[in-house]
Amino acid sequence: MTFNDLNLIAPILRAVKEEGYETPTPIQQQAIPSLLEGKDLLGCAQTGTGKTAAFAIPIIQLLHNNTPLEKGRKPIRSLILTPTRELAIQINESFAAYGKYAGLKHTVIFGGVSQHGQTLALRHGVDILVATPGRLLDLINQGFVHLEHISLFVLDEADRMLDMGFVHDVKKILTKLPRKKQSLFFSATMPPEISKLASTILHNPVKVEVTPVASTADTIQQKIFLVDKGNKKHLLIDLLKNKDMKSVLVFTRTKHGADKVVKDLIIAGFKAAAIHGNKSQNARQNALNDFKNGKIRTLVATDIAARGIDIDELSHVVNYEMPNVPETYVHRIGRTGRAGSEGVAYSFCDAEEKEFLKDIQKLIGKTIPVFDDHQFPMKDFNPTPAPKKQQGRRPQTENRRPQGNSRKPQSESRRPQGDSRRPNTGETRRPQTENKRPQGDNRRPQSENRRPETENKRPQGDGRKPNTGETRRPISENKKPQGESRKPQRHSSPRNYR
Repeated sequence: MTFNDLNLIAPILRAVKEEGYETPTPIQQQAIPSLLEGKDLLGCAQTGTGKTAAFAIPIIQLLHNNTPLEKGRKPIRSLILTPTRELAIQINESFAAYGKYAGLKHTVIFGGVSQHGQTLALRHGVDILVATPGRLLDLINQGFVHLEHISLFVLDEADRMLDMGFVHDVKKILTKLPRKKQSLFFSATMPPEISKLASTILHNPVKVEVTPVASTADTIQQKIFLVDKGNKKHLLIDLLKNKDMKSVLVFTRTKHGADKVVKDLIIAGFKAAAIHGNKSQNARQNALNDFKNGKIRTLVATDIAARGIDIDELSHVVNYEMPNVPETYVHRIGRTGRAGSEGVAYSFCDAEEKEFLKDIQKLIGKTIPVFDDHQFPMKDFNPTPAPKKQQGRRPQTENRRPQGNSRKPQSESRRPQGDSRRPNTGETRRPQTENKRPQGDNRRPQSENRRPETENKRPQGDGRKPNTGETRRPISENKKPQGESRKPQRHSSPRNYR
């Protein structure tokens, strides 16, 4: 089957031919005819199967054939909702490629950048809007986006929407859409929560499932490298010396881990960049463009950021850290071997990640071959996370036991220290108490010293309020002479003399 057999209009066939596509992928063969008939669709397809073209091409044709006759600003007629900025950009680029001759306007909106350019495009009117949930809701609340004319709605990467916590935003957006519309729902995996969400969106959908859930493409050559955690960076640097690794996408579980890998590669003399959520949108896009253009050979990414990476000729994927979610492994290696091309996926597995490897192999239903012929073979095969924590505690408990036993020994050890000061044996306790008594005696004189202070304070108090009958008299007597001394001074003044 070719694209000519799918009853596509001439502008689309021309654009597809210019992109170099001749044969549609399985999901495109199943989805495009059903969508052109106006049916809802539930697609379970993994990354790299041509899913974007499977919904972009029929949307372009349906909107082209139903162009409104009224002149003026175009209302938004199609909405594609996607979880990440990178994926939104990639989808918008696909609409630009396939619809260049269809005369439709499209734009993309996402957070992390100024909204000025996005709102300017919306004011001029667009037929197709690609958006992330957060920025879409923001612009809806500001009055820049109106969804009452939507006739085609696509929810892409629904499982990732769930993982990223966007389900509530999606439900808010659904309430703003017209009830009568054609809906498309795509997800790489189909857990119960996703199936429940799909049932609220779709009406009698056609189900398209081109591959078993969470399976890997046969065109990807997979290998496991058993290596100690501390040698992973050395193994990666050694592998990158192979010139056949023309473009390498390295996956880490954390943002900090991605930055650390890039730093190690740059020190080793390799050009590399990282993309993750902490990077600005411009930095991420520049790194991705440099990778696509061949300016850098290695791109290090986290799982969420990599969802928008669409590179036709990605030669290698490296799992620097094994994913703790088996389905994530499928998404990662799906970046290579796309649309029938060949690819290679290397995975570095240390002793603590063996359980992750077992879960992955159980999910995909195959055993991934282990490659042992490398310079950094695993030496520590046994540790797992739980025993490591126990091993770290045992020496401490052993140290604590002597300390616990040393409550007597330590007291003995303290006794010699006490001996250095004063004898610490049972006899020395008495001197210590005796010493304490003198200390107490020293305190007594201090208390005695305080007593006079209190006595001094009492007279001061007597200066304010009488404390005893005896203290009033001297103070009053002292005051009277002061008063008497003042009178002679007045008499001695020249004015009084006169």
